[in-house]
Amino acid sequence: MTSPVTPSSGQASEEAVPGEKTMRWGWWYFAESQIRLMRQYLVTIVVSAIGQPLLLLWVMGVGLGALIGANTGNVGGVPYLQFIAPALLASTALMSATSEFTYAIMGQFKWNKTYFGAASTSLSPTQIMVGQVLNGVVRFLAQAVLVLIVFSFFGVFTSGWAVLQVFTAVVGGLSMGTLIGGYVSGLEQDRGQIAAMDRFIIMPMFLFSGTFYPLAQLPGLLQWLGWLSPQWHAAQLGRVLSYGAAEPLWLTVTHVLYLLSLCAVGLAWMRKNYVRRLGEQ
Repeated sequence: MTSPVTPSSGQASEEAVPGEKTMRWGWWYFAESQIRLMRQYLVTIVVSAIGQPLLLLWVMGVGLGALIGANTGNVGGVPYLQFIAPALLASTALMSATSEFTYAIMGQFKWNKTYFGAASTSLSPTQIMVGQVLNGVVRFLAQAVLVLIVFSFFGVFTSGWAVLQVFTAVVGGLSMGTLIGGYVSGLEQDRGQIAAMDRFIIMPMFLFSGTFYPLAQLPGLLQWLGWLSPQWHAAQLGRVLSYGAAEPLWLTVTHVLYLLSLCAVGLAWMRKNYVRRLGEQ
């Protein structure tokens, strides 16, 4: 009678490697799958990433800027075009966050069930969440680089530190995106909450965050919107890096700490909901 053949210890360890590798790099595998899907909309993403800030820079910075320069001079000690460019660059990530962390998350929980398929493998809910966030970071980074290159042709950056705006824009977008993701990942049904959030929270934060004028120009009761908005903090960091905008060191540090704190809160919120809905493994 033939005895069953059992794999050697070396063979067993070799077979275990793929599973161990998945457990270690699962977050990247999921992010890669999301990035590959994003390629289907690459043209739309690139056009919207460059088109909207470029249009605003031309209309507001060149058009309105000429009127402001002729009547009141510079804004914050620099031409108006130079003043709004860093804020518009920061806004690219903020606006992208409203798509990458809203319906992209809702759809994978509710409509196409991608998350549940991934969770049925060796991927953990935390890895799925990290992969989703990383996908957003890749988009923010690519858009910020493209906008930085396009804006540089307008001569709006006078400091070598201006290239670091790419990273402050990404952190700004991530701080807003993870908070949005924390909220959306907890929704079981979409009854207009996402659209309402976009109209009554995201858009007011963009308009009242010192993007097109100094925050000090707003009435005192409205200035708190700017302080709460990641857009204002990212825009101010961009202005410091772009042309050396004068502000106290403590305020610059506050911008960084505030954005990082929002990221930490948002990530913790997202993880809690992903684990609750997908089940920790």
